[in-house]
Amino acid sequence: MKFFIDTANIDEIKEANSMGMVDGVTTNPTLIAKEDGKFEDIIKQICEIVDGPISAEVISLVADGMVAEARKLAGIHKNIAVKIPMTIDGLKAVRTLSSEGIKTNVTLVFSPLQALMAAKAGATFVSPFVGRLDDLSQDGLILVEQIVEIYNNYAFDTEIIVASVRNPLHVLESAMMGADIATIPFNVLKKLAAHPMTDKGIQSFLDDWKKAKK
Repeated sequence: MKFFIDTANIDEIKEANSMGMVDGVTTNPTLIAKEDGKFEDIIKQICEIVDGPISAEVISLVADGMVAEARKLAGIHKNIAVKIPMTIDGLKAVRTLSSEGIKTNVTLVFSPLQALMAAKAGATFVSPFVGRLDDLSQDGLILVEQIVEIYNNYAFDTEIIVASVRNPLHVLESAMMGADIATIPFNVLKKLAAHPMTDKGIQSFLDDWKKAKK
């Protein structure tokens, strides 16, 4: 499974990248708005740090506007994957961009049929939002399982990015289902490496070492 980091914070990206845990980055307007600097400058910085797909999102709601924005974004760096919302106009834009060789990430996917349509339109990536479904008392991971099965049935090349990850269990279950990618907030990424028994074991070794040195 590939790990993307879901942030626009340069310090977080650098720290995660130093661990060898960043295969790509996803951003969105909300994440960008939290950081200082212009949108394009932030995206350029991220592309300089991470050699992998970098998702940057359009804000247009009509197909022609999405395509125009996407072409501009794709011109920033060869690794840009343009995030397109899962709408009828979004599908039209994905079809056009796919024919031009521009990578796309269809975002805000909440049903397996939406994911199927995105793949048929030629999306490079599709992003089911598991955490937001959990917030509505639905099991978001069932959506991931359904998409994995559908894509395997028909050998789609579209990669599944499990998004809206809220905890390590989302990552674990997605990996066991065979999802291609999880895009993980930095605070959750750190939790993946943590375990109380690891901390206890380290402290025990240190205590025993001190005794042995006396």
